Amino acid sequence: MFEKLQTDYQRFCELEQALLDPDVVTDVSRLTALAKERSSLAKLAIPYGRYLELGQQIGEAEALCEAETDFEMRTYAEAELEALRIRQTEIGETLRDLLYDQKAGNDRAGLIIEIRAGTGGDEAALFARDLFEMYQRFSDQMGWKFEALEMVPTELGGFREASFGINGEGAFRHLQFESGGHRVQRVPVTETQGRIHTSAATVAVLPEPEEVDIIIRNEDLQIDVMRAGGPGGQHQNKTESGVRITHLPSGIVVNCRDERSQHKNKAKAMRILRSRLFDQVEEKARSERAEARRTLIGSGDRSQRIRTYNFPQNRVTDHRIGLTLYNLDRVILGDLSPLTTALIDHDRREQLGEV
Repeated sequence: MFEKLQTDYQRFCELEQALLDPDVVTDVSRLTALAKERSSLAKLAIPYGRYLELGQQIGEAEALCEAETDFEMRTYAEAELEALRIRQTEIGETLRDLLYDQKAGNDRAGLIIEIRAGTGGDEAALFARDLFEMYQRFSDQMGWKFEALEMVPTELGGFREASFGINGEGAFRHLQFESGGHRVQRVPVTETQGRIHTSAATVAVLPEPEEVDIIIRNEDLQIDVMRAGGPGGQHQNKTESGVRITHLPSGIVVNCRDERSQHKNKAKAMRILRSRLFDQVEEKARSERAEARRTLIGSGDRSQRIRTYNFPQNRVTDHRIGLTLYNLDRVILGDLSPLTTALIDHDRREQLGEV
């Protein structure tokens, strides 16, 4: 697992020395290039250096324990040795997480999630809203920034479609496996005879790219303005603040109507378009990885049923890893960590060749 780390660490040490060279310091372009390379390696190299240092200290402490004949001093040395081993294990786990994030591309902070009601009519739309609010609560609990981008409401208060952005450390890492079909089993509010219905919604998780990741040419865009729909009063009825952007080469169409400002709606629509285009680029890589690994977590295909929410039994089941929890009441209120952590752990072990 640490073979590549050793190579990168050696290069990091070489760069540390090079940046002290007076000839490098006076050469601005070379100094900038080497400093940038050092910075890219530092996140892993610095903790790995500490890991190696602890390994050396453990070896010295083991030798001291073997040589020490005084009982009190030996007991003290053994306690110190145990503390060093615990610390090295902790740093080793941190390194495993960092390696996993780097290998899996999970170090992005931002993402856009799109939810669409599936089979089930009004009940599916209400379930789509429940999912929207579940992710919003989870985001609040984790201290991430949540921003609603586009909602298409129904008369009963559900969502035919909804999209939102989440930004924060670890956000993509925790939510990357939410893509797919979500199924709900419960008695709908519209059901008069108490029968349990099954409805569905699909979730798409799109990593939000930097502008440099996806270049969109103005000539590839068709931008139309329209009157914003839905509730909003006279202003929305009279002002063409809604925006529809069509990306001509891909055929992707994005509508945004929530803001009163046409400029804000256009900015939100461009964010969604950029993420959808980036997702297209990433889809090929995801498919290749899924084919190679045959992961139980799945490729993120929207048609794949990934989870069932059974309200009468207070049960939530993730079908990819066979995990069933009987705390749906807490999950729907945003306590998603037990699910996301289990998915991350499974994928990490698979990525690092441990399963």
